[in-house]
Amino acid sequence: MTTLAVENLTKQFGAIHALQDVSFGLEAGEIFGYLGPNGAGKTTTLRIILGLVRASGGRVRILGTDSPGPAIRERVGYLPGEVRLYGTMTGEALLDYFAGFRPYHPPILRDQLLRKFDLRRGDLTRRIKFLSHGTKQKLGLIIAMQHDPELLLLDEPTNGLDPLVQGAFREVVLDFSRRGRSIFLSSHILSEIEEICGRVAMLRAGRLVAVESIQRLRMDMIRKLQVRFRERVPENLPAVPGVTRVVENGRDVSLWIRGDVNPILRCIAKADIDHFVFPEPELEEIFLGYYQTSV
Repeated sequence: MTTLAVENLTKQFGAIHALQDVSFGLEAGEIFGYLGPNGAGKTTTLRIILGLVRASGGRVRILGTDSPGPAIRERVGYLPGEVRLYGTMTGEALLDYFAGFRPYHPPILRDQLLRKFDLRRGDLTRRIKFLSHGTKQKLGLIIAMQHDPELLLLDEPTNGLDPLVQGAFREVVLDFSRRGRSIFLSSHILSEIEEICGRVAMLRAGRLVAVESIQRLRMDMIRKLQVRFRERVPENLPAVPGVTRVVENGRDVSLWIRGDVNPILRCIAKADIDHFVFPEPELEEIFLGYYQTSV
């Protein structure tokens, strides 16, 4: 089932095109990454999806409806990129306050999330203005998740979280996915997208550069292979299918490979090798490749 469909979304602020013909869909149980540098249009997309900002053109369909009114918002969890909470309230009062906006969807996951994110009684009884940035971020996540929403919209969700809590966050998101919930995760932190998302959209200056599976992006990228040969370097390396560049320094050779790596592996396997490095590609390299070659 499609939980979120965005079709030809466009948004103008005067002469500025914040979004231009952005289209993608999100299925039940999917974790979908939305990547781009600051100012690319990620937050604007989220606000339009929620009905907080009116689009200049295009269409958004969320949980089967074109109009995300109060009944639909009860079934959605949202974490904004900048969490701003009521400073004079305690953490516990704040969680109860936001739960009150969803009378038909009680905070059934609150206790579990408090344990996962290591929020203790002392944190909940203090006023928000005295809490650290990381603790406020945890509260924002719990507000978004405590009612077990069908669709999670998370804008820079790990901002300010320490590595242990980031790990707990990934576990929570994966559990949501296993239970058929959909997660739309906007971020500029490429490593967290790479670890938990099945598909990713890359946004540049309001335009989609690509919407692909992580696996497909890896297949299309150029990867670097470093080899030190024990004796002479094979002469036919530049002619091997997939090899786009060869740099030799004595017996040390660097090769750049696009697509299928088997032809080059078969070629160098015929020679004696002292050293071989072929690292798994990082999503950052994939993103920069698309970013540099796309309009």
